[in-house]
Amino acid sequence: MNQKSSGNRPQNRRTIDKVRRKKRRRLAVIISAGVAAVVLGTAFAAVYTSVKNPGGGNPLEQVIRDVAGSPEENILLIGNNARNPSGPLGLGTGGGQADILMVAHVDPKLHKVVLISIPRNVLFAQPQFNNPIPKIKSLFFIGAQMHPNQAAQLSVKAVEQLTGLKINHWVVTDFKGFEDAVNAVGGVRVDVPGRLYDPQHSHANLYPGWQTLNGQQALAFIRIRQNQASSTVRVNDFQRMDAEAQVIEALKTKLLSPGTDLASVGGLINTWKNDIATDMNTKDLTGLGVDLLGAKIVHVTLGNLGDSMQIASAPVPSINQENYITGAYYDVLNPQHIYAMLKPYGSTGSSMGLPPLPAPSTIPVQVYGSQSVANKLKAAGYQVTWMGAGNGTYPVQIMYPSGDIGWGFQVGRTLATGNGIVEPGSPNPNAVTVYSQ
Repeated sequence: MNQKSSGNRPQNRRTIDKVRRKKRRRLAVIISAGVAAVVLGTAFAAVYTSVKNPGGGNPLEQVIRDVAGSPEENILLIGNNARNPSGPLGLGTGGGQADILMVAHVDPKLHKVVLISIPRNVLFAQPQFNNPIPKIKSLFFIGAQMHPNQAAQLSVKAVEQLTGLKINHWVVTDFKGFEDAVNAVGGVRVDVPGRLYDPQHSHANLYPGWQTLNGQQALAFIRIRQNQASSTVRVNDFQRMDAEAQVIEALKTKLLSPGTDLASVGGLINTWKNDIATDMNTKDLTGLGVDLLGAKIVHVTLGNLGDSMQIASAPVPSINQENYITGAYYDVLNPQHIYAMLKPYGSTGSSMGLPPLPAPSTIPVQVYGSQSVANKLKAAGYQVTWMGAGNGTYPVQIMYPSGDIGWGFQVGRTLATGNGIVEPGSPNPNAVTVYSQ
């Protein structure tokens, strides 16, 4: 496990008294529980090792004396989607991008944890890199190819820019680490929202209702977004992020259950050491566990399905070294909304590295097809002309004048279809042209 040291925490008498009522062995489990719930269970190995091998003293008791009144902190949780990597920061045989990006905002005073999910497909400017598909998740991949490895560091820097939050620590795990965390507690109980079937990608094959999932099933549960069994349930990244938070809450519940027997977890210590990378040391992790004991977990997501759009290949100044974006699905978030959402947690601002989007009132739009689309844009303040019937090939096709991609982004976000395409080549060089079915 990769670790760095950091400072001690001040004393918290209420937490100390609460923890000391437990037996020594159960004490280790409960303290580990809060940590494991927030970092997908992966911190348990460090805490367990500190208790079983104190090295002449018991650091657990010292941490209990040190914690309290701890300041708020933000921990970036990263899920590396690489297959069979040499370590959690490696690239492996495939993948190697940040499949999960989640900030755990820990507030000891309010005894609350806010899990902030970041869509992995956020369009994020990377002017210093040759990255034709500039999504925030790909910075992990870019950093993993550097010497020394900068996968976590580049991800931290990007998340700080996007959220305006200072990231104090980071934890990286991979698929194996997640499975081990769930299996260590004998599985997690979740409410499957509907039939989930995806034999090709996540390999999910689950039926609706409350059930206990093992590590492999839980991983499939949080990964599925291409559900062959439904057109509405678990078919996008935003539903996927809700599932991630659901499993973390279930893991926390299981770990805090009096009936949980974790005596066999010692055999997983060596495995987890290969599954986890973090800049937190054992005292950090154990202290965090004390802070989180019984804490309320709240989940928020940056953006929504309406921010998703297919962007066609086009020139975009400063988006990367080539100033050219390759067509793909991206999430184009609104920095003002992000700042407003995260300001209560200490955000100082938000940026994706893109110029501010122009005001709707400055954008002329001509609409072919659905009059309801024209009415929606008109209500949002655009200069709208309804052109009558159209013959678009997409549910919504947004064509902007070359060089005015910001117009296209703004119209796409306003219509918020989740499946519209934004592309250059408007037949009117002075207006956005929208074709809708």
